[in-house]
Amino acid sequence: MIHPFISTRAAEPHHTIWFETSPRHLAGRGDPRRITETLRAAGWKNHSDQNYPQVVLASPDYRHTVVLEPEPEPYKAWWRIRSDDEQRRWSTEFGAHTPVEILAALTDALLAPVPETTPEIWPPLTAAGWTYERDARGNESATHPDGIMSLRRRSIEPGEHFYWTAEARHDYGATRALIWHAYLDDRMPTHLIAAFTTALASPEPVQRALYDVPHAHLVTQMQRGPQGKELADTHEARLKGAHAAARKARRSATPGTRSAPAPATDPPRTAARSR
Repeated sequence: MIHPFISTRAAEPHHTIWFETSPRHLAGRGDPRRITETLRAAGWKNHSDQNYPQVVLASPDYRHTVVLEPEPEPYKAWWRIRSDDEQRRWSTEFGAHTPVEILAALTDALLAPVPETTPEIWPPLTAAGWTYERDARGNESATHPDGIMSLRRRSIEPGEHFYWTAEARHDYGATRALIWHAYLDDRMPTHLIAAFTTALASPEPVQRALYDVPHAHLVTQMQRGPQGKELADTHEARLKGAHAAARKARRSATPGTRSAPAPATDPPRTAARSR
């Protein structure tokens, strides 16, 4: 049976001229398969509703879930990650224009063994030229040299629970227009927060199509760097590595250990529901 060719963006990596884009925190969302296919290769299960435009992935032990749920408004949260570990429950969310390479650092850390030493969060930022401040109440913040990107750890009232926010905002007339945002729960394991912030501070550019960014005037794009086949080969190697690491972890697990039962999933949100 011959199937008709239907053009989709899935074929773009091989048929697009890619441009080295910097700074990475203003490069736009990128290809979500950098995250979703890596998690699938590591054994995460797809619990998506085929009739709803979302991706719902759960780890083999059901302790973690990653949801990609596009919103009509691109500045709202598109990505949500949640941990249902009985010892430490937490959740986090990221806006549509969060560069996938930065968010992938966090999801890759979910797949890797927990490091023996707790990584520091602020030094990679200050080493990259970010300005760090801490007030008398323990609130901390760091701002990129461009003044657009910032990271904050703060509480509303002294003694209350801290939370993290990352925001990219630029001057638009008399306002500070939002490009993308992230909310990170302070109950998250420190190494996960550090993975995200270290990737945020990285000066390495990312590959994007020309002008395929939320605000082209804020970035520099040069026609150089890896192109279609090289990008595809790198991604394929990443998937094989994730699959091999997951197999090794399963083999080293205690025999007889069973995965937790699948949690009850929330019904998909619809336009009729309040937000």
